[in-house]
Formats: sequence, C-alpha cells, structure tokens
Amino acid sequence: MAKGPEKNTKNKALHTKLLNRKKAKLQEEKKEKALRIKALVTKMNQQKNSEQ
Repeated sequence: MAKGPEKNTKNKALHTKLLNRKKAKLQEEKKEKALRIKALVTKMNQQKNSEQ
C-alpha cells in the first residue's frame, strides 16, 4: 500500500497555538468589558441614589 504525503504537523500545531491565543485574548477582552460596564452601572446607580 502506498503512503500518502507527510502531514505538516508543525504548521498545524503553530496555527492551533495562534488560534488558542486569539480565542483567549477575545475572552479576556470580553471579561474586561463586562467589568467596565458593571463598574459604570454601579457608579451611575450611586449618583442616581445620591440625587434623590
């Protein structure tokens, strides 16, 4: 039986690493954005309560 072409596992591994890094970065940005929004909402609620 004939063997097929060699698999390019080095590039695949590098690509997977890159995609994982990208995915982690997006998740981190999403968490930071949520925290920023949460802080802003609490600040606005405090201002609203102090006005009353």
